[in-house]
Amino acid sequence: MTLHEIIKLAQQGEGLKVEFKKKAAFPDKIVREIIALANTEGGVLLIGVDDDGTVSGQRFIEEEIFVMEKAIRELVRPELEYKVELVKLNAKKGVAVFQIPKSENRPHYLLDQNRKRAYVRVADRSIQASKEMWEILKRDKMQQNMVFTYGDKETVLMKALAEKGKVTLKDFQNFAKLPRFLASKTLVRLVLANVIQIVPQEKEDFYIPKES
Repeated sequence: MTLHEIIKLAQQGEGLKVEFKKKAAFPDKIVREIIALANTEGGVLLIGVDDDGTVSGQRFIEEEIFVMEKAIRELVRPELEYKVELVKLNAKKGVAVFQIPKSENRPHYLLDQNRKRAYVRVADRSIQASKEMWEILKRDKMQQNMVFTYGDKETVLMKALAEKGKVTLKDFQNFAKLPRFLASKTLVRLVLANVIQIVPQEKEDFYIPKES
């Protein structure tokens, strides 16, 4: 990637596939962004870019790369594939470009005090994946256009979606009078069957009809 391409990308601001940081001050937090990119649509992490999109560069950028590569290696599971390149602004400053493809090994997760935390990208934010999102990430790469049959609970769900536009797991559980595990399983199955889609949220995901 050229310096001109980096400046153009930074000017567009952060988004689904772009994240930038001034420096690798908190690598354990930055790896969440990398995990989210890999688990969603892939993308680019730039180090040496200010919050406002100014490509100011970073002194000792090689050290920033070393710190981030160490964090990725030690904290992210399973092993994550990426490419990194250094683009110099001048003799003293540079920008690190981490290119993260959409991973075939998703969901990637962060080891946090023996707990596995996966993250996904929503617009310009990285949020922790729910149990349902985790299951969808895990199974989506293995099967496409899953076949299913409509039963009473699916009919109730589709009617509610037609009326309300969106529902949460809790909504579905309540109006279909289902135990949580069965409501969850049904929603995951319908997402994998491309009938509905999940919209991840920090507090509670919601589900909407699949866009045609």
